[in-house]
Amino acid sequence: MEATITKIEQYWKNWLMNKKEKFPHLVMEELADKLPGINLGESNFHDQAHRLILEALSLMDETSPDWTYIASQLELERLYKASAENRQTSRAYDNFYNLLERLMEEGIYTTDLLKYYNEEEIGRLGKCLKPEKDNLFTYIGLKTLADRYLAKSKQGDVFELPQERFMIIAMTLMKEESEQKRIDLVLEAYWALSNLYMTVATPTLANAGKTYGQLSSCFIDTIDDSLQSIFDSNTDIANLSKHGGGIGVYLGKIRSRGSDIKGFKGVSSGVLPWMKQLNNTAVSVDQLGQRQGAIAVYLDVWHKDIFSFLDSRLNNGDERQRTHDIFSGVCIPDIFMEAVEKREDWYLFDPHEVRSVMGFSLEDYYDEEKGQGTFREKYEACRQHPALTKETVPAIEIMKRIMVSQLETGTPYMFYRDEVNRMNPNSHAGMVYCSNLCTEITQNQSPTVEEQQYVEDGKIHITRAPGDFVVCNLSSINLGKAVPENVLERLIPIQVRMLDNVIEQNTIPVAQAKLTNQKYRGIGLGTFGWAHLLAKKQIKWESEEAVEYTHDVYEEIAYYTIRASMELAREKGSYPVFKGSDWETGEYFSRRKLSAGGSFDWKDLQKEVSKNGLRNGYLMAVAPNSSTSLIAGSTASIDPIFKKFYSEEKKDYKIPVTAPELSPKNYWYYKAGHEIDQHTSIEQNSARQKYIDQSISFNFYVRNSIKAKELLDLHLHAWKSGLKTTYYTRSTSSQQDFECESCSS
Repeated sequence: MEATITKIEQYWKNWLMNKKEKFPHLVMEELADKLPGINLGESNFHDQAHRLILEALSLMDETSPDWTYIASQLELERLYKASAENRQTSRAYDNFYNLLERLMEEGIYTTDLLKYYNEEEIGRLGKCLKPEKDNLFTYIGLKTLADRYLAKSKQGDVFELPQERFMIIAMTLMKEESEQKRIDLVLEAYWALSNLYMTVATPTLANAGKTYGQLSSCFIDTIDDSLQSIFDSNTDIANLSKHGGGIGVYLGKIRSRGSDIKGFKGVSSGVLPWMKQLNNTAVSVDQLGQRQGAIAVYLDVWHKDIFSFLDSRLNNGDERQRTHDIFSGVCIPDIFMEAVEKREDWYLFDPHEVRSVMGFSLEDYYDEEKGQGTFREKYEACRQHPALTKETVPAIEIMKRIMVSQLETGTPYMFYRDEVNRMNPNSHAGMVYCSNLCTEITQNQSPTVEEQQYVEDGKIHITRAPGDFVVCNLSSINLGKAVPENVLERLIPIQVRMLDNVIEQNTIPVAQAKLTNQKYRGIGLGTFGWAHLLAKKQIKWESEEAVEYTHDVYEEIAYYTIRASMELAREKGSYPVFKGSDWETGEYFSRRKLSAGGSFDWKDLQKEVSKNGLRNGYLMAVAPNSSTSLIAGSTASIDPIFKKFYSEEKKDYKIPVTAPELSPKNYWYYKAGHEIDQHTSIEQNSARQKYIDQSISFNFYVRNSIKAKELLDLHLHAWKSGLKTTYYTRSTSSQQDFECESCSS
């Protein structure tokens, strides 16, 4: 085997230098008589050689990362052969129009594509496909794309190839653009996708152009304190989960255990039974048969059920009080963190009793300024009111329970509600109660309430007052490619247009989510490949240079993103509630101290936004994007690497993976997450958060030996640094798979 590896490596180097013929063909035929157990004359020769070279790959080490491209070429050879045979063509990528017709007949592709594009246009687009771009894929990237996203027949036969998937996505998202520029926009979107400068969200990657599924990543619902709202929300969540959406759910309005119901004292069972119901929904309503549903629930830290909520995912204790299949997040006001730091008492309330006695809902307020505001005023009024029952506990005890759960299960997520709402550009139209499944989305929310039910003409009519049901429309920039190749100014406008068109093309099975999507036109342009970029630039993660570079990169992204949305508003109109927003008043720019100077004229952009409007009420959010970053051959999100070299385990095989473009030059600039001082990551994220109008999926990487004070210091540092959320606490002791499929953009 060692001699085989050496021989294959030599052919690989030769192929890289001249590329006169397909590498797999060259290797497999020339080595056929030298590879043990391989017979060139057998019909399954390619499969035999493929298996053998993958076996050789399993012995690779981190000093030879180019081996991943050897395997990728073999996988391409297999895909090309299978596709050509199934499509009955002489070669791969032949007759694009025939592919559309065939998969439309099978009910895989939507017939909309032929409604908007004629045969001549489709033929032209087919000629613009660039098969050579397939050489950009690593093996694991190509394998992930082929196994999970390329369109197949209903029998599972390979039809669609990678460049065709990219073209279909571009055609789908641009189909309703004006005829004069539609084809040019399709080609521009294809340029962005085929060069791996960006990725679309997992649902868009999987479902664009097809007859099933929707295009948005996840949703956020707010449940009101009524039986009707609880069960209506559960139905909505089930329908969204069925179509592949991840769900965030705010439970803070639901009365606590022991509260009264219609005057009957002590009969409420609190939030936990409804969490159990959502847990069952997550398990029983799978996402298009691929995986079980993914739901995160959020509760305020002042809610009387907070302790049972924090214990709900632990592995010990009463199983009747456990919800292992959903994730949890805690909504934390500034005043709680102050009480933790000062070791003061904290007070727990029942939201229903607060409404009944005080005449307001405590969760509807936040501190408008740091250190002062209406939330702490209302909280103090509740604390002092003699008729309001309350529980008194040391704030640090709640924080301890939070950290115990984080080290055992990775959750709860931390949602710093005051900072989120202070920086909400649409606070004139509502408020934010929680985040989504992956903590990067912060948009206005409110519950949907049934107003009346009546019978007319023998039919039951139900009317509801729709709340703000948040929709996450995501895609991400590949920093490891787009920044070094200096394409951000060209890339971001087409990316924003693609995201805006997701809003138009989407088929969401929940009416209030459709309405909210149109009301705010919120998108979440994010990034991945940060660790990859730092390594290419040879910038150490734990350095001031990394923090300064974070400022530079994300200022550029923010500037071009806001400008692109402004240009779209000039062309198509602003989102409906633009007037009165921080975007319109200029408060968005002044609050973040974005001013003229340097490379970007923020003052001029502020004036243009105020004059021309903004197409999208929310613009930027950094998602985890783990699977799509693999497809693009880069590192996930803003995370450090897990290891320089590891094996990705699948059901029946292992795939060796190295850090992207690993070489002697950048080897020491890649540092594993658990080896990094997390305070330096917080500093980077604080710099990044200044330019991101929503939030960031930001993980802590800690060792299982971390002391409580050290973890507490990280949380205090994150809060003081203006972070809006933190995502998982990834401890070396945790074996749980934390990847979020829905937000993998």
